Amino acid sequence: MMETILNHRSVRNYSDKPVPQDILDKILEAGTRASTTGNMQVYSMVVTRNRHIREKLWEAHFKQNMVLEAPVHITFCADFNRFNKWCRQRKADPGYDNFLSFFTAAIDALLVSQNVALAAEAHGLGICYLGTVTYMTDKIIDILGLPASVVPVAAMVTGYPAKETELTDRLPLNGVVHYEKYADYNENDIDTIYAGKENSELTARLLEENKKETLAQIFTDNRYPKKDNVFFSKQLLEVLKKQGFMNNGE
Repeated sequence: MMETILNHRSVRNYSDKPVPQDILDKILEAGTRASTTGNMQVYSMVVTRNRHIREKLWEAHFKQNMVLEAPVHITFCADFNRFNKWCRQRKADPGYDNFLSFFTAAIDALLVSQNVALAAEAHGLGICYLGTVTYMTDKIIDILGLPASVVPVAAMVTGYPAKETELTDRLPLNGVVHYEKYADYNENDIDTIYAGKENSELTARLLEENKKETLAQIFTDNRYPKKDNVFFSKQLLEVLKKQGFMNNGE
């Protein structure tokens, strides 16, 4: 398993070979063994294999072709709908219509998604997370018919890789690990931690393609600009309100 973890890579090209149901069941069961708050399991996994529905998801996920190529698409949802119904049917009054409850369920769903990813890779499959799920929550809710108290928080495609994919770079351990207490970074620390990324051949190509002076500018100006962050933040808050997670005593 350690080798699987250290060799994780995002796969964006898939063969048309289907994922056998027994393997898919094992992968999904591995997801259910993830840690969960109070053993409530306030999450759901929506497995989509139908081509017509995946075409709609492809549109929602900014038309990334891997959504159509990979035979399996999984949406991981923060889900208090099932738990709320169980409470009411057992003469208990649920109080889970607030932001804390959404955050709790989102953590559960993300833990599940990582178990699924590791299990998929252990069975020889490739996976790729789709960050666009947080931008397009309203569209995905409509496509998958998600009821109140259910919000998509992660999505991934999985299937058999069509070709080998190179490992992506990562920051060194001393860039992300703090012992005993948080040790803030000085300018020299930042220079050292990001040196590997900034001096890579990939970064050189990106700087040329994007006509930028630094790698940081590619993130702040092109990939994740402030105006987009503000827009999608407002949109996500509206979705949480619509789905019933914003009763915060105001």
